[in-house]
Amino acid sequence: MRIRLVMTDLSPAAQAVLDAVASQLEGGWISPEFIPYEARKIAAALRAAADQVVEEPIEENFDCFNTPWGAAASIHRDILAIAAELEGDR
Repeated sequence: MRIRLVMTDLSPAAQAVLDAVASQLEGGWISPEFIPYEARKIAAALRAAADQVVEEPIEENFDCFNTPWGAAASIHRDILAIAAELEGDR
């Protein structure tokens, strides 16, 4: 049986990350009172992963998405958005 962890109003991408982590834990769940703490840990790991895609800050209106750099910038922003959601900074 898969137990879904639900934080208030997460995007499907952020919820999928939280579910993936829970599925790897013993019993497949995180105690509800620990979800905010675990979410912050997950967000920190996502921020570190995003920095491996693009290390430098990206200009907000970077519009060269048909280039490898532009694609990386888009992935970087998407990962950081998920991390912000998990930290409650949505």
